[in-house]
Amino acid sequence: MVSSRLTVPRAVLAAALVFGVAACGSDSGGGAAPPGPAALDGVGPISLVTGKDTSGNLQNQVDEWNSAHPDQKVTVIELPEDADAQRQQMVQNAQTGSATYGVLNLDVVWTAEFAANQWITQLPDAEFPLDKLLPETVETGKYFKHLYAVPITSDGGLLYYRKDLLDAAGLKPPTTWAEMAQDCAKVLPSNPGVSCYAGQFEKYEGLTVNFSEAVNSAGGSVVGDDGKPTLNTDGARKGLQFLVDGVKSGEIPQKARTFKEEEGRRAFQAGELLFHRQWPYQYAKASATDGSSTVAGKFAVAPLPGLDGPGASSLGGHNYAISAFTKNKKTALEFIKYSASEDQQRKNLEKTSQAPTWAGLYDDQALVAKFPYLTVLKKSIENARKRPAVVKYQEVSQAIQDAAYAAMSGATPVDQALQSLQGKLETLTK
Repeated sequence: MVSSRLTVPRAVLAAALVFGVAACGSDSGGGAAPPGPAALDGVGPISLVTGKDTSGNLQNQVDEWNSAHPDQKVTVIELPEDADAQRQQMVQNAQTGSATYGVLNLDVVWTAEFAANQWITQLPDAEFPLDKLLPETVETGKYFKHLYAVPITSDGGLLYYRKDLLDAAGLKPPTTWAEMAQDCAKVLPSNPGVSCYAGQFEKYEGLTVNFSEAVNSAGGSVVGDDGKPTLNTDGARKGLQFLVDGVKSGEIPQKARTFKEEEGRRAFQAGELLFHRQWPYQYAKASATDGSSTVAGKFAVAPLPGLDGPGASSLGGHNYAISAFTKNKKTALEFIKYSASEDQQRKNLEKTSQAPTWAGLYDDQALVAKFPYLTVLKKSIENARKRPAVVKYQEVSQAIQDAAYAAMSGATPVDQALQSLQGKLETLTK
């Protein structure tokens, strides 16, 4: 779910890619314009290829489809939980031209790469209710203004916090980093075993997300609208310094530097964290009353804090696309339409707390009453910033991870890390 669950490994990409969500809706940026749409023919069994379903609801959706379409059954192929490995296996399958994979569950930052390499098929806009979906999510499925993937879930970062502990101390959720540190200083002394704050700080795509959020939340940016790196700014320095100071002071516990989404989720559910930066899927997990969560009924969510006020999330989510090599493309199209329907998105929200892409669901009062975080989540998505829109995204992401991890470990001073990263990104974005 890096987003969910956002990771991009070190595979070599075609140099001509316009790799980045912002570029997907544009005809500029150096990528080659895609060919026209292929015929979506073929009816019969298909596969749905996805990362490990930690929600537990995906098979329910597939079973419902299969019950109504016995001659067009969908088989779920689960890839590893780690999204780096997911993407690697999808790329390898595409490079062999294998028809084994049918519908691909793509991270939002993969759409352009897969479209540019003609690994996925252009989709007919008119077949989908795009005007009913959050505009930000629709753009993640486009490449050169053409639709290649349909948003199934979105994602915006949220600040999960122990409401019971803040209430007991007479505190409100923080809106700034300084307030968060002050809250920790007041709450933690009387709550041994609880640490201040964690996010996704292992050296993988989640660290790119968290680093980008810190920089954006300090008024900076990683890459400007012109595609050029902007790390030689005060905002970038303050963003990275926030992460470095957190580790140095102990506000970010040492073991949090090994956290991906699931490690952090388990720590929060075990009552080990006062504050946790996480995606919406954690809400249902942490609310479970089956004994798996010690914080059920004791937490709430708020916007991510920033330097001087609420921060800015990175935009996450997953899109469904049709493999260019699958034989039964018409069935794949119909299955995506089914999965993207308002009914299925409502059911998925109710079962998993994952962020829907149907805009109207965020204003449904019955859902808001059941999932009070929806109002905060909608704002998080609407105000989210895209990850760097650059040609060689995977190299850029890896460079960011290396620099941020080295600075947070104390191996490289902040200014040196940013100066080095600026130079590397300048080379990668030429």
